Amino acid sequence: MHKNILREITPLTSSDCFTLFSRVKSDFDFPLHYHEELELNFIMNAKGVKRVIGDHIGEIEDLELVLVGSNLPHVWQTHKCQSKEIKEITIQFHKDLLDDKMLRRNQLSFIRSMFERASKGILFSRQTTEQITPRLITLTQKQGFDSVLELFSILHDLSVSRNMHTLSDASFSNVTLSYNSRRIDKAFEYMNLNYHKSVTLNEVAKLVNMGTVSFSRFFKARTGITFIDSLLELRLGHASRLLIDTTQSVAEVAYNCGFNNISNFNRLFKKKKGCTPKEFRDNYNYGNRIFI
Repeated sequence: MHKNILREITPLTSSDCFTLFSRVKSDFDFPLHYHEELELNFIMNAKGVKRVIGDHIGEIEDLELVLVGSNLPHVWQTHKCQSKEIKEITIQFHKDLLDDKMLRRNQLSFIRSMFERASKGILFSRQTTEQITPRLITLTQKQGFDSVLELFSILHDLSVSRNMHTLSDASFSNVTLSYNSRRIDKAFEYMNLNYHKSVTLNEVAKLVNMGTVSFSRFFKARTGITFIDSLLELRLGHASRLLIDTTQSVAEVAYNCGFNNISNFNRLFKKKKGCTPKEFRDNYNYGNRIFI
C-alpha cells in the first residue's frame, strides 16, 4: 500500500458486527486513508465535495451513497461545497462479517458479487440512494440483533439494485476479482504480467485454447466488458499507481504501461478519469499534503 496514505485503525472491535456514525458537519478534514473494514458512506447536502476512491477523482451531487472495499484508499474533501449542514452516516463492518463459505450460498450470491465489486468502490444510483435513505436514518436508532438484521436487509437490497457504478480500476488496488472461470482467470493473469507490452486478443484466445471470436464473446459475457476495454482499464490502473507512487514522468509512465503514443495515453486517461495524468498526480498529492 502507498506509503503516504494513512492507515486508519477504526473503532470497530472484533466483538461487534458493525459500527455506525451519524453526524452533521460543516466540512471534511480527514486525510486520504484506508482500513481493513468495508465502509458504506451516505452523504446528504454536500454538492461540490470532491470524492477520491482508489484512482477515481470526482465531484459529488447533493445525495451520495458509496460502498468502499477493504484497504481501498478514499477521502471526501470540502472542495467547492458551500453547505454548512452536511449530513453523513458512515457504517463500517468487518470484511469477514459474512465469511466466504456463507457468501457462496445461492441466496447470498448478489451480496458476494457486490462485495467483490466494492474492491473498486461502488457508487449507487440516485434512485437507490433515495429509497435507502429513510432506512439508513432509522438504522441509527436500532440496536442489537434488530440492527444487524436491518443492515443485512439493506446490503441485500443494495446488491440487487440497478445502475450501480464502479469507481476505481481493478489493477490500482491489486485485487483479483473471481469470475469462476479458469479461462478468464488465466487471461487476466497473462494480461497482468504483460500489460507493459503489446497484448492482442488473438494471442490470449490461443492461450486459453479458444477461437478469437468465441473468446471475445465469452470474455464479455463473463466480465461485462470487452477484452480491449478490460486491458485498457488494467493499464490505466497501473498507470495511476505509478503516477502516485513514483516520480516517473508522464511519458515514462505511459510507455511502462503499454502505451506507445503519449498523446493517445493522455486522451484515453482524460476520457476515463476526467483529468489529464498531470492533473491526476497533482490532485492526489494535494489530498496527501495533510500528513506527508
